Amino acid sequence: MKKIFSSVLIFLLLSYSGLGQFSIQNLTVENLTNPIGIDVAQPRFSWQIYSDKQNVKQTAYEISVRSGKKLVWSSGKIASANSLRIRYDGTNLISDTKYTWQVKVWDNQSKAPAMAKASFQTALMQNNEWKAQWISSGFEADTVNGIVPHFRKTFELKKPIASATIFVTSRGLYEARINGKRVGDAFLTPGWTSYNKHLQYQTYDVTKQVASGKNAIGISLGSGWYRTRLAWENQKNIYGKETAILLQLHLKFADGTEDWVISDNSWKTKLSHITFSEIYDGERQDLRKEVKGWDSVNFDDSNWQPAKMMSFATDYLTASINEPIKKQETFKPIKVLTSPKGETILDFGQNMVGWVSFKISGKAGQTIKLYHAEMLDKYGVPYFENLRSAKAQAHYILNGEPNQMLEPHFTFFGFRYVKVEGLADKINPEDFTAVALHSDMKALGNFECSNPLVNQLQKNIRWGQKGNFLDVPTDCPQRDERLGWTGDAEVFSRTAAYNFNVNQFFAKWLKDVSADQEPDGAIPFVIPNVLGKVTGAAGWSDAGIIIPYNMYVVYGDKQILEDQYASMKAYLNHVRKLAKNDLWNTGFQFADWLSYRIDDSKSTIGQKSAITDVYLVAQCFYAYNVDLMIKSAKILQKNDEVVEYEALLERIKKAFQQEFMTASGRLISETQTAYVLALQFDMLPEAHRDGAVKRLVDNIKSYNYHLTTGFLGTPFLNPVLTRFGQNEIAYKLLLQDTYPSWLYPIKSHGATTIWERWDSMKPDSTFQDPSMTSFNHYAYGAVGDWMYRTIAGIDTKEADGAGYKSSIIKPVIGGGLTYAKGYYFTPYGKLASFWKIEGDLLTLEIEIPANTESTVYFPTSDTSSIKSNGAIVTDLKHEGKWISKTFGSGKYVFTMRI
Repeated sequence: MKKIFSSVLIFLLLSYSGLGQFSIQNLTVENLTNPIGIDVAQPRFSWQIYSDKQNVKQTAYEISVRSGKKLVWSSGKIASANSLRIRYDGTNLISDTKYTWQVKVWDNQSKAPAMAKASFQTALMQNNEWKAQWISSGFEADTVNGIVPHFRKTFELKKPIASATIFVTSRGLYEARINGKRVGDAFLTPGWTSYNKHLQYQTYDVTKQVASGKNAIGISLGSGWYRTRLAWENQKNIYGKETAILLQLHLKFADGTEDWVISDNSWKTKLSHITFSEIYDGERQDLRKEVKGWDSVNFDDSNWQPAKMMSFATDYLTASINEPIKKQETFKPIKVLTSPKGETILDFGQNMVGWVSFKISGKAGQTIKLYHAEMLDKYGVPYFENLRSAKAQAHYILNGEPNQMLEPHFTFFGFRYVKVEGLADKINPEDFTAVALHSDMKALGNFECSNPLVNQLQKNIRWGQKGNFLDVPTDCPQRDERLGWTGDAEVFSRTAAYNFNVNQFFAKWLKDVSADQEPDGAIPFVIPNVLGKVTGAAGWSDAGIIIPYNMYVVYGDKQILEDQYASMKAYLNHVRKLAKNDLWNTGFQFADWLSYRIDDSKSTIGQKSAITDVYLVAQCFYAYNVDLMIKSAKILQKNDEVVEYEALLERIKKAFQQEFMTASGRLISETQTAYVLALQFDMLPEAHRDGAVKRLVDNIKSYNYHLTTGFLGTPFLNPVLTRFGQNEIAYKLLLQDTYPSWLYPIKSHGATTIWERWDSMKPDSTFQDPSMTSFNHYAYGAVGDWMYRTIAGIDTKEADGAGYKSSIIKPVIGGGLTYAKGYYFTPYGKLASFWKIEGDLLTLEIEIPANTESTVYFPTSDTSSIKSNGAIVTDLKHEGKWISKTFGSGKYVFTMRI
């Protein structure tokens, strides 16, 4: 019997190993993993297939959704390869209900289907389900620069609980607590939106935090973006003067009954120990005033006053659709420095955004002050001037208790260095931890090559994104600005989407683009808009068209185009009205912001400032907008508009040629940006393009292979050079390590993020104009897109393969690199490329996710040398200078002569 059993077991194991691995992974609902709190009536389901075989394709799927044991929808078996965003089509979803869902998938190679399960929980499906009332503290001291209030409410559970869910939002920033413990792990909630037009609420499952008998809810409410000063003109109370909280706790009992605990005037409130909290200036805490146990059941709140009822609306509230801000990486000081002034400075080794948490024991009344800076000057003194009016400080007055852990609550800082004042003893660096904060975006891609400086550039690009993707895509995180500049976000959006999953991040932000869009279609320069009414500016306001399209291309999510199309069209119509005879030559323009500038009178080598005509730039972006509208209209099958926009695009290009180009093809601005934009957007007749490329290359050579582009020219500089056969010039620019270049800040000054200016710190270690010198400004990091798509060679087809359903692997070798590798977790799974050179042999290793295909372009002209597993690769196609072949999913290794 034992022998028979052993034989059967061996047979089964051999059979299993022969079948290979086939599984379903990364299930999402509305692009989120097991989300809690969605209010979409027909949520969309997605999944990824994993298999260790080649050429695996999904042939069918079946989705089932249950509430408890009750089946509320079954799709039935659907013959389809679609694995992304399948819409729910069952009975109406019920508010505050947990649903489980299962997907069963059949493929073209396995005998049996694979299955996987996940869940989602609904929020409030109708706005009229809000029972809670807005409440405020009513204290005179609760002002924009005043004291943070606490709120509390007790309630009693007299029977067994089945579930407890909190729905909460605020005008201001809140932290919620139940029975002395924090609710959730999100910070700076509910984030920043155009509060009076678009406000999200958060949903928390607190079943495990409530207890039988008495319970207590506590809320702290800071000013945050809602009413602290924003921008540089000391604008306060932009959205309102009084902060407020809205909270609804839904209790479901085991016997099937339910109850609610809501914010109303039965809540009590008192001022806290946080005596000041502001976005730019920081936070002050007087721990002598700390109210111990204020968020616990047995606390005596008899001297607290009733909360004040407010009449703010609830009919426009929506459930959060994006990932919240969370604590991320932590850093210990790498050095303790003493400045020439005798200041004690902690160096955390990385420019970041967040705050410092520290352990302290001291005397009552002792004050500890932390001052945050990005840089030290050349003498080792902290550089605060670039903060402008922002104080960026954290102050703590101690109460005498030992080993207290302290950190801010409702502010954040951009810093690498922290000056510490007020310690009685010698500083112990182990007591201090820098905590990075950013939106909890899932990391998707990475890049590495044989050049260490380029690898540091990649790290800097990622850290620039982390530091500035704090619920909105800000320009910088340290000075009295920190605004959602549309131009910065637009030029970086494709790079951002490679580094992290920003689909929901931008989907949320684009709702504010629509909300703050002017009635005439103009899109403000910053979103949320705190700068007032504007007219559209090329490259900035265009974010309303460019970003939705980029997100569609990367993630294949047509919903973002459907949601934003009305806004996109309204903005284009706004530009059409600004243009005269199809020429956009009116109004304010940022143009090629922060391009290379010098004192031309002192130039000794024939170089000059790279100033591009502002309306030449505008006209190129006008064409760019229309081209993307054509593509978007085609995707959404708006055929009449396709025809209209195609005719418009032709007229725009002709107007460009008449206004900005001579008969010989020379442009009125002899700058890198002028030729780059004209070539990128096909503004020139084909007969003049080669000449334009030559002029571009000659210009680069005249600056000794340095770039001179600004915010709008830089993203397209290397892609244009590569497209028109000048890849070695592109590599020279990438690898240039003297000013101005991408590597100069790294090699000369040890930069750990991308800078606002090419010379935010000059070669002599002095600083640029402190009124506009940020050391964490991601815009120039847009070169990452070229690194990923050209050096690693990872890209997606647009028209018929958006979201990497049909991808491209096309590495372009150069720059003396001996290897490069990149990977990207597409909506279908991992897509990877790794090439290395040994002598005249190039090895290319690739991975293509299941249920997709990829066209591989081999970087060699020796067709007969292309081999896989020792066999010559056949059925190759010739596309100009390239040799290609399309492969199904799986891992492949190729070798070839170069």
